[in-house]
Amino acid sequence: MKFVKSFFAIIVFLFIIAAIFLYKDEIPTDVVDAKYTSASSQFLQMSNGAKVHYRDEGNASGYPLVLVHGSNASLHVWEPWVSFLGDDYRVISLDLPGHGLTGGVPDGDYSSAAQVNTVKAVVDELNIDAFALGGNSMGGGVTWRYAIAYPAEVKAMILVGASGPSAWWLEQESAQAEEGEVKEAPLVFKLLGQPWFRVISRYIDPYKLVVQGVKSSYNNSPVVDQALIDRYYELSLREGTRDATLSRFGGLENSNETVDLSVLDQPTLVMWGQEDSLIPVDTVDKFLAVLLNAQSVLYENVGHMPMEEIPESSAADVRAFLKSALPQTDVLMDES
Repeated sequence: MKFVKSFFAIIVFLFIIAAIFLYKDEIPTDVVDAKYTSASSQFLQMSNGAKVHYRDEGNASGYPLVLVHGSNASLHVWEPWVSFLGDDYRVISLDLPGHGLTGGVPDGDYSSAAQVNTVKAVVDELNIDAFALGGNSMGGGVTWRYAIAYPAEVKAMILVGASGPSAWWLEQESAQAEEGEVKEAPLVFKLLGQPWFRVISRYIDPYKLVVQGVKSSYNNSPVVDQALIDRYYELSLREGTRDATLSRFGGLENSNETVDLSVLDQPTLVMWGQEDSLIPVDTVDKFLAVLLNAQSVLYENVGHMPMEEIPESSAADVRAFLKSALPQTDVLMDES
């Protein structure tokens, strides 16, 4: 009994010491916002008290392209596509609840439904009722969920390393357990799934986890510089975001989600990096098997973030897809 008490006393002592030396406070909202807003940044006040950060950029008379980022990311991941597609398209991007400069929301709702509702609120604010919708990773899941909820609005979909139904995720984890991990996945996502880590992560400095996660997600791409690492790090420490992240991972929906993607008949481009360490490339085949009108493009030596790793070529593929997928009468009407 004395040994057990002494052991736990040592563990508590080490935890306290670690917390003292590894502790990292949050960064004030105004400091982060001053650095990561742009001239295009706007904020939408929602009925639940959330202030949603979004940007409406590119060709104001062009066909609307709405883009949704992934987990622990922000609308900044779409900046390269805005540069390459903004001459022809009106590009709208937004920060989902618990992310970017939207950050924590008063009602603490970070569910898939809340994400879809946030996209709906932004497009309604901009009076857009027909558009192409694209998303990366978790944002890809928001994309197909939005298309199921509002099929008449979504004229084309772009899924970039997209998450699928939760049942697919369980299949992926099972396959990886049998075959062994091939690629070094972002460690932070595994740790955030553990209740014990969520308890201590509120206090520790996440810098090393951010560096490892970014390098893994971007397949050690040359685009991973200090500015990009700082962006993920500082946005993760924006006041209120850390608690929002822990709440989001602590309340992930269970695996009994029932969805039927075969109801979606929109033209869809499925884009994937063959070195994706987060969502395996064989997920492409699952999307192609259930979506009625889908095509794919794969990128060699590219990870989870093609829009930033190879922005010019990935944007060119999007441009070609939209030109063929969208009704030309609609495009011409918006460009006139």
